[in-house]
Amino acid sequence: MEKLNYLLMGIWLTATAFTLSSCSDDDDNYDYDEIMPTAMVTVKPNADNSAFTMQLNDSVVLYPSNMKSSPFGNKEVRAFANFEREDDMPNHNGRLVEVNWMDSILTKGMAHDYAEKNDSAYGKDPVEVVNSWETVVEDGYLTMRFRTRWGMGSKHLVSLVSAGDENDPYKVVFHHNAFGDLNGPWGDGVVAFRLDRLPDTKGKVVDLTLEWNSFSGKKTAKFKYRTRQEARIE
Repeated sequence: MEKLNYLLMGIWLTATAFTLSSCSDDDDNYDYDEIMPTAMVTVKPNADNSAFTMQLNDSVVLYPSNMKSSPFGNKEVRAFANFEREDDMPNHNGRLVEVNWMDSILTKGMAHDYAEKNDSAYGKDPVEVVNSWETVVEDGYLTMRFRTRWGMGSKHLVSLVSAGDENDPYKVVFHHNAFGDLNGPWGDGVVAFRLDRLPDTKGKVVDLTLEWNSFSGKKTAKFKYRTRQEARIE
């Protein structure tokens, strides 16, 4: 069995998670345009991290004007980003932007499918998938905001497993293992899963079904999904 990687899930508090980059000494009013993320992006460095791009969605690429290398090394990750648009790039769907800050999102691949043993391998503790702008399928990732109960400093495991068959190959299950920590306060986390174990859609847009065990029983949600076209800067 693959080694289960544990994660420490923190509560992302939008008002305090990032450094306050602009404020007034006179009235203590913060510039929330610089505190709040402009978007979620996929940070894509080249092989030696001498340059990188940020994928905004399935078609638009952002080129940072004020940064050469990714702050996350040569690993591709999803991230919250705050940036200011400078100009469109000629002849393609690129945009030049000035990056104010980025904060990486926990980014994982899909877990191995153990069929009827998935619940015992990855857990079936209740969790809620939050209907928010962070819960989206784009650029080959399922990114989601989720909500559950946990105590301060407790470790939980979240995993995504393919559960498709010949009739519905694009079905995935979100697993949550709280390791007995089921009575703490409510808190949110954000995670991104690379949909790397799903069959190629060959350019077509298909329905992707997400299933999870909520606090009120099994739930599902549908998203539009297309296998991403690989593109990496050199």
